[in-house]
Amino acid sequence: METPHTPYAPQSASNQTPSGVATAPIIALVDDDRNILASVQMTLESEGFTVHTYTDGESALQGIISRPVSLAVLDVKMPRMDGMELLQRLRARSNLPVIFLTSKDEELDQLMGLRLGADDYITKPFSQRLLIERIRALLRRQDASRAEAAGATAVGSAIVRGQLSLDETRHQCLWGGQDIALTVTEFLLVKALAMRPGMVKSRDQLIDAAYGDNIYVDDRTIDSHIKRVRKKFRQVDDSFNQIETLYGIGYRYRDE
Repeated sequence: METPHTPYAPQSASNQTPSGVATAPIIALVDDDRNILASVQMTLESEGFTVHTYTDGESALQGIISRPVSLAVLDVKMPRMDGMELLQRLRARSNLPVIFLTSKDEELDQLMGLRLGADDYITKPFSQRLLIERIRALLRRQDASRAEAAGATAVGSAIVRGQLSLDETRHQCLWGGQDIALTVTEFLLVKALAMRPGMVKSRDQLIDAAYGDNIYVDDRTIDSHIKRVRKKFRQVDDSFNQIETLYGIGYRYRDE
């Protein structure tokens, strides 16, 4: 059952209403454990967030479609549509930032969630303070990208490397003129590699580029994101091989 909230209009890139008044980030919290929902909702709202809660994936999907949010936090095991399917359905529609919740022993779920397009994951039982910091970090990354784009000229905002074009103003990635739908994390990773073609980026450097300082992320998280990025490019060009793995070192973007 959805917790009643006053409906909000979709947020603009500046996170403001048409009148220029800033609005609180809206978080979709999806978990079939009502105790977790109530507790986390109370904490998030005390931190200034607006929260829409859902107890199953099906109602969450319909709710997020009808009332867009800033970020979604999804549990894995839920009735009527589990977190994996919900994530796939959301990714088919948008690049909404998503944090995945998994049990401590569900490593397969963590990796699968990342491969399906989650930006981050947290294992249960989790610290609510950690969840808040992860949410803020992901929203900061998105805001920073928007702010950078807003201050850039139409020409200066584009990064072009051969067939690759990254337009930060539109958060758009093109390969050979064809659109590649990237999440916030994926876009930042491709940007970090493409800005310095031929230069090796360690996993730690890519974590800093995509997640920022003071956020712990396992190396396998970066590997999963890179695999998904390659898969997306190969869906439009099966010969894509611009992102190279240097085993034991990191990744680099091939200088054409």
